[in-house]
Amino acid sequence: MPMDEYEKLDKIGEGTYGKVYKARCKRSGQIVALKKTRLEMEEEGVPSTALREVSLLQMLSESVFVVRLLNVEHVEENGKAMLYLVFEYLDTDLKRFMDLTGRGPSFPLPKSSVQNFMYQLLKGVTHIHRHGVMHRDLKPQNLLVDKQKNLLKIADLGLGRAFTVPVKSYTHEIVTLWYRAPEVLLGSTHYSTPVDMWSVGCIFAEMVRKQPLFPGDSELQQLLHIFKLLGTPNESVWPGVTKQRDWHEFPQWKPQGLAKAIPELDPNGIDLLEKMLVYDPAKRIHASQALEHPYFNTLDKSQFDKFEKASAFDKENATVRN
Repeated sequence: MPMDEYEKLDKIGEGTYGKVYKARCKRSGQIVALKKTRLEMEEEGVPSTALREVSLLQMLSESVFVVRLLNVEHVEENGKAMLYLVFEYLDTDLKRFMDLTGRGPSFPLPKSSVQNFMYQLLKGVTHIHRHGVMHRDLKPQNLLVDKQKNLLKIADLGLGRAFTVPVKSYTHEIVTLWYRAPEVLLGSTHYSTPVDMWSVGCIFAEMVRKQPLFPGDSELQQLLHIFKLLGTPNESVWPGVTKQRDWHEFPQWKPQGLAKAIPELDPNGIDLLEKMLVYDPAKRIHASQALEHPYFNTLDKSQFDKFEKASAFDKENATVRN
C-alpha cells in the first residue's frame, strides 16, 4: 500500500528515530500515527537491523496493551530510503490524562484508576519481557490512553532491543532521568528487564501522588533524590554497588520509608511499590509476579480478558480485510 493512501493531518512529535504524524487512511478513513524513519541503506537493500526491529514490533503489538503496528511502508523520498511505520492512533498519553483532572497532589486520580492502569501496564510489560525485549524508556509520556475504553498501551518501543542475544554493552544515555534505574545512573552497561520495573515503580508512585517521585535534573541529583528517600545503598543491600563505574562516596542517608512519603497508598500498594524499587536488580519483582500481587485482589480482571478477546477478533478481521 503506497504512502499516497495516507493523508498527513499534522505533525504530532519528533521521536528519537524521526518524525511522527497524525494521518488518515484515505481508503478506510481510519486515523493512524505515522512514524517516519530514515534508513541507512546497505548494498543489498533495507538494513537487517531495521527489519529485525519491525518484525519485533509486529510480534510485540499482538498484545492489546501495546500500541499496534498496523503496517510498514518502505519508500524512496528525494533519493533517500525511508521507512514509515503505521501505528494505531491514540489521542492522549498518561501524563496528559493525569493532568485532565488537575495537576498536583490536591487532585488525585481515583484509586480504582491507578489500580486499573497499573495492572494494564504490568500486562504490557510482562508481554514485552516474555519476548526478550526491554523497553528502557518507560515514562507517562510513552503510555498512551484510550479514554473511551479506559485502556492503557505501551508506545515508543523503538529502543527495545532484544537482549536474548548478547549485544555490545548498552549506552546509558537513554532513559528519561526521573524514571531511570539506579544501576543505569551508576554507569552499569550490562543491564536487563529490571530497569523497566524500576520505571514502572516510579510511574506507580506518580499516578498516586500526581507528582514525580524522583524529579532530578542531573544524573547525580537523580541518585541523591533516590538515596535520600530509600537510603544510601551499600554492599549488604546491593552486592557489587560500590564497584559500579560511577560509584562515589555518597552522603549516608537512612531509608525514609515509602509509606511515610506516599501516605495516599494503601499497605498492599506500598508493599508492591517497595518490591519494584529494590536496589539490587536481581531482587526486583518481575512484571509477571507483580500481576499476582494482593494489591490487585480487589480488581475485576475479567474486563481485561474481554479486551484481549476483542483485540484478537479485530486482528483476524483486519487480516481478512487486507
